[in-house]
Amino acid sequence: MGIVTKPDIRPMLNNILVGDCIAELKKIPSRSVDVIFADPPYNLQLSGDLTRPDQSRVDGVDNEWDKFDTFAAYDHFTRQWMAECRRVLKDNGTLWVIGSYHNIFRVGTVLQDLGFWVLNDIIWRKSNPMPNFRGKRFTNAHETMIWASKSEKSKNITFNYDAMKAMNDDLQMRSDWLLPICNGGERLKNEDGNKVHPTQKPESLLHRVILSSSNKGDVILDPFFGTGTTGAVAKRLGRSFIGIERDKSYVKAAKARLAATEVIKDEALAVTTGKRALPRVPFGTLVERGMINPGDRLYDHARRHAAQVRADGSIASRDASGSIHKVGAHVQGAEACNGWTYWHVAKGKNLMPIDMFRQQIRAEMASE
Repeated sequence: MGIVTKPDIRPMLNNILVGDCIAELKKIPSRSVDVIFADPPYNLQLSGDLTRPDQSRVDGVDNEWDKFDTFAAYDHFTRQWMAECRRVLKDNGTLWVIGSYHNIFRVGTVLQDLGFWVLNDIIWRKSNPMPNFRGKRFTNAHETMIWASKSEKSKNITFNYDAMKAMNDDLQMRSDWLLPICNGGERLKNEDGNKVHPTQKPESLLHRVILSSSNKGDVILDPFFGTGTTGAVAKRLGRSFIGIERDKSYVKAAKARLAATEVIKDEALAVTTGKRALPRVPFGTLVERGMINPGDRLYDHARRHAAQVRADGSIASRDASGSIHKVGAHVQGAEACNGWTYWHVAKGKNLMPIDMFRQQIRAEMASE
């Protein structure tokens, strides 16, 4: 028997795989991708031309790639590409899929049937939507994105909460995003001045998606690459990307766009992180490393309360023992206490917060 070699993802990074998305997805190694952004055909079911009140024709989506004979055919297609996406996704990776009312509910059903776990549904509310020219329905002013983990049991999922909060003027980022559609200089045009792609997504949307759910160096996959919005934003943010696209005119436009995209300098790629993102350091680590010794006494900042450090990293006051947090709460008669900021150790005549030692260990961990 010949030697079976496993597929190598490295030649695929920062490249466009040209061909059918399902066939190309099968070439990607299992559990090799951190984030997937999928903008599949919406199956708009348009019939006839759409015109404005002045009878000028609206440039809608009438491409063959958006047409399916039946809902069953569309569901089968969705199940195929999404199953492959789940295979290539790392266990702690996430999937984003965007759609309109035409398809997002069918896509969501398949997604859950395959075992994905919905984390959020995001409403992209368009600040400049196309009007409803016929005047027979509400203006379609939003699209829906589903953000999902690989399974209900997925752990260590990347969510840059503090970065999103900082982006939103120190307010929690909500699940309704007000962003404009792709227009102006960002909209790619051909030699005749027509749109290269009818549903080109704005870079602002992908900026928020990628920044919120990935880290520098992560691999971002887009199985419906189009003109390369995902790749351009991923490259700019210091991520790697893999694009899949079968239309060679889109591939040509995407390659030119990517070649003109510059990577943000490293110092500007750092994102805001909160305490939850910092590595956990048990108090016992300070004792093990001799920063604080068994028998040392800890005090609150006013020296009203004291406790003695024990060899196992617990502390004991006159009538209670346990963790620095438990004993700190007990001596104050409080329900909870952050022992790191409450307790201090004497160094000469001064008191030093024990958190200074934790910060020292964290700095050492970050430099390794």
